[in-house]
Amino acid sequence: SSHSGCSLLSLSSGCLPMCCLPEFSRTSIRAQRNQTKLLETDKDSHHRPKRGWIWNQFFVLEEHIGPEPQYVGKLHSNSDKGDGSVRYILSGEGAGSVFIIDETTGDIHAGKSLDRERKSQYVLHARAIDRRTNRSLEAESEFIIKVQDVNDNAPTFPDGPFSATVPELSDIGTSVFQVAASDADDPTYGNSAKIVYSILEGQPYFSIDPKTGIIRTAMSNMDRETRDHYAVVIQAKDMAGSVGGLSGSTTVNITLTDVNDNPPKFPQSNYQLYVPELAPVGKAVGRIRANDEDEGQNAEMTYSITNADAAAIFTITTDAEHREGIISLKQRLNYEKRKVHTLNIEGSNTHLDSRFSHLGPFKDSTSLRVIVGDVDEPPVFSMDYYIMDVYENSPAGTQVGTVTAVDPDSTNSAVRCFCSGCVG
Repeated sequence: SSHSGCSLLSLSSGCLPMCCLPEFSRTSIRAQRNQTKLLETDKDSHHRPKRGWIWNQFFVLEEHIGPEPQYVGKLHSNSDKGDGSVRYILSGEGAGSVFIIDETTGDIHAGKSLDRERKSQYVLHARAIDRRTNRSLEAESEFIIKVQDVNDNAPTFPDGPFSATVPELSDIGTSVFQVAASDADDPTYGNSAKIVYSILEGQPYFSIDPKTGIIRTAMSNMDRETRDHYAVVIQAKDMAGSVGGLSGSTTVNITLTDVNDNPPKFPQSNYQLYVPELAPVGKAVGRIRANDEDEGQNAEMTYSITNADAAAIFTITTDAEHREGIISLKQRLNYEKRKVHTLNIEGSNTHLDSRFSHLGPFKDSTSLRVIVGDVDEPPVFSMDYYIMDVYENSPAGTQVGTVTAVDPDSTNSAVRCFCSGCVG
């Protein structure tokens, strides 16, 4: 039955309920709005012609591949008595090319396979005219054919692969990176674009929130010095992760950054260095190096001499570029007085992290034995110059005076003196 001469028609499967649009309505076809218009006009229906449009709000599935054109819906006017006197005319987007109308019955079919991701709806206009008089029976009205989504697009990561960093030894649950996949299907219809994330490769070191795509650490003892790189493969699956959903994947290359969790370490517990006794003060006489498995500022260190007697004779400075300790003299060495010096040398980190203080102490020490080398030094006179008097006309061989010279290397060595520049 109908109000004011309008009747409801049976619907094909998958379509929404049809509604009646009075002929005086000039608005776009919207199911709820049109139903409201109908109720309002029913009050005065006995004053108006019992004639009007009848159709449903049309939907058509995308990617239709059947042998026959896909049925969309039907246009019908109450003026149509079924005698073929009414001609239905379709115009607008896709009319005549995508959408074909049977001018006699008002049936609309889609003659081509549609892609919602390329165009999601079509705006069309419908008219009903009398074939004999070519007079419009209904005012032209606008309606929409919406393309209904099917799950034909897999999630993608258009910006992948990705790179991320996280400090080594981070607590479990530390946020590392967030991935976001995109799905070209309709997010408002069904689960075609509802994505769930999972890890294909990268466990048990990392985990991912299935809804947000946030990657977090899953182990607390990841050590950069043991392994510093992880290739984590992430999968995004639509249909809320259910069987039959489409999926895409990407790789997140995660690098562990360094923290100061390793102290300096001298390769040997003791060293030996030969230094000639004539080595100049202030000049480098040797180098020493402690190793640190950390990098950057976490491996920076300073060197020092910790025993006071050695620190009075030697000094050590730090070569920051090569991370070496440079040993030089503060005083001249004397083989005859002391043949061996022992230096207690310490290397300690300059940038400490209180979070890892339990792994310390962040310093190490070693012993350096300096062997003083003997050098054959020339004899030394007891005075820089001598003044002597002699009488004139003294015979040859007269003793004028005595000079004294000693060998610094040995008090028992014989010293021979020669006169140069003497007048014979």
